[in-house]
Amino acid sequence: MVGGGQLARMTHQAAIALGQSLRVLATSPDDGAALVAADTVIGAHTDLDALRAFAKGCDVVTFDHEHVPGAHIRSLAAEGVTMLPSADALRYAQNKRAMRERLSQLGVPVPAWRPVTSVADLVSFAEVGSPCVVKTTAGGYDGRGVWVLYDPEQARPLLDQGLDLIVEEKVPLRRELAAMVARSPFGQVAAYPVVETVQRDGICVEVLAPAPGLDEDVALAAQEMAIRIAVELDVVGVLAVELFETPSGAILVNELAMRPHNSGHWTIEGARTSQFEQHLRAVLDYPLGETTPTAPAVVMANVLGGRTDGMGIDERVHHLFAADPGARVHLYGKQVRPGRKIGHVTVLGEDFEDLRVRAAVAARWLSDGDGEIYE
Repeated sequence: MVGGGQLARMTHQAAIALGQSLRVLATSPDDGAALVAADTVIGAHTDLDALRAFAKGCDVVTFDHEHVPGAHIRSLAAEGVTMLPSADALRYAQNKRAMRERLSQLGVPVPAWRPVTSVADLVSFAEVGSPCVVKTTAGGYDGRGVWVLYDPEQARPLLDQGLDLIVEEKVPLRRELAAMVARSPFGQVAAYPVVETVQRDGICVEVLAPAPGLDEDVALAAQEMAIRIAVELDVVGVLAVELFETPSGAILVNELAMRPHNSGHWTIEGARTSQFEQHLRAVLDYPLGETTPTAPAVVMANVLGGRTDGMGIDERVHHLFAADPGARVHLYGKQVRPGRKIGHVTVLGEDFEDLRVRAAVAARWLSDGDGEIYE
């Protein structure tokens, strides 16, 4: 797996149960996966020679991020390395303009959008209303590379930087959803329940599985749409389709991720097969695993970097487990920075209201060691 972050770390854990060994290409020995995976290579994902040396002897090479240049993936594939997903598929997760163009061609609903090369492009886009959303076509995540603009002139500094941009309507939202599927080279597909994702300042803070109150027909349509995208784009591995649900109940595709995804972390305890095991099964062309939830309701809350003084993280975990033995904690071995995802906590049960409170209290406690954990 190219990339040494938390996704590779949790994929490594899944590989052990399958009797597989995960080699990791990390940028630093301090990366989350490098701290736990014995077969770690230090190198840059932008260096073709480093990728070539890393891939030697690997049965399959896959990714925990979208930043490997497509030309490098194609070069390695031409040399006989099995790269999954392929460069042709991954392109649509790497470039928002290419993704919007292809999905529009397929008739998949997306927000109204167009490329931006000048302020005039934004002025002519004004018929969709104000504000509008401007995004970089590549590289943005967790709210980075996204700007809500109320005046086209606000885009001028972005254009002056030479950024490749698109503009789209600011969709009226009921909530955000995510549909996750997996697809193997054989063509088998498997779909997880559609989940609700809760964002704060552009960062996912909470996932509710399955999405509470979601109409069954809408959920089925979202799963079928995700499967169709996986088939049409020839995705192999896990595909996460981030969705907008509008007040009318319509769903629009926002983003694609062709790898394990934050919206699927709940599956480690909350589904019969975790997204990490499923991704490995898919790229290894194993039969895919069962996706049935293990509880009626599952809530995952991200732990964001907070206070670094006072009580240490191990002591916080100790107190959390004493207060809530059912909470499942995953820490990523990351250096703490404010707002950085350093772990997540999952709780399972029957009542979303109760679970959301438990997950939020646990995540806040692990982040800050603040407040009263014994409420």
